[in-house]
Amino acid sequence: MRERVTMADVARKAGVSSATVSYVLSGKRPVAPDTRAAVEAAIEELSFTVNATARSLRTGRSSLVALIVPDIANPFFAQLAGALQEELRGLGLHVVVCSTRARRDEERALLAEAVEQRFAGVVITPFRLKPRDFQPLADAGLPVVVSADVSFGPIDLVTPDARAATRRALEQVAAAQRRRIAMIAGPRDATGGDPRLEHLRALALQFGMSLPHELVVRGEHTREAGAAGFGELMSRRYRPDAVFCGNDVIAVGAMDKAHDLGIDIPGDVALIGHDDASFASLVRPKLTTIRYPAAEVGRAAARLLTERLNGREVHRTVRVKAEFVARASV
Repeated sequence: MRERVTMADVARKAGVSSATVSYVLSGKRPVAPDTRAAVEAAIEELSFTVNATARSLRTGRSSLVALIVPDIANPFFAQLAGALQEELRGLGLHVVVCSTRARRDEERALLAEAVEQRFAGVVITPFRLKPRDFQPLADAGLPVVVSADVSFGPIDLVTPDARAATRRALEQVAAAQRRRIAMIAGPRDATGGDPRLEHLRALALQFGMSLPHELVVRGEHTREAGAAGFGELMSRRYRPDAVFCGNDVIAVGAMDKAHDLGIDIPGDVALIGHDDASFASLVRPKLTTIRYPAAEVGRAAARLLTERLNGREVHRTVRVKAEFVARASV
């Protein structure tokens, strides 16, 4: 049986001290770029991983990581979960997926359970939590990574960088001679408001477009809400000729309603989703969308969580670049 690679082995390979290897892993102290590169190369060559069993004995925590999401039926979160598990498996950590149905009471209950069961860490996409709801986890020393559009205070964050992609989407809409844009957005009481709506509204002005309040409808991030929202927009006296959606699930609901109403997409109304879920290229017409790569989000969350488990104390934010994907619905 191959002997387990230790931190000392990595240190010898890189020509540094074990303390330096620890600093690279934890981020507790600055390390010169050349030294960091040598340590990272040694880690890669030796396939070094942190001994999760030893860490569990030392900390009294389990090897379980809670992934808490609003809706596991959404393919975006399924892809995120797969990438997170793949990254953490080599560390001896296992992911438990919990779906909250976007309910605040469920979110708070699952956070409390993670503390009670002494989980190794939590990765969460909050929907109705507030920053103060994370204080019990901080008090318990439980590492947390938030995946969201907004910050929740001094907590590690994975967040989208979607401004360039949103600009590309507006360029496509403008090229299609569309001027009256609307949005089917998330619920008004969602934590942090709706940054996707605010980014769209601000950028639209640069294209000579406006997004008036009467052309914004709100609902949950569900197919049913997408259908209801699209129907509401089409009942307005001045119909929009392009509709942006808070996610791809909403967009598919909008497609359902357009079919029921005899409205052609994109002939009568252009439709733009968000996330690029696995079904976006399967629906008809194929959905034009803003791709927020779920697997990359999962990998980034895993890296942040691993750094915390290795002792990093200062919180970090990782911005994952979104990309405009032109298909047939514009």
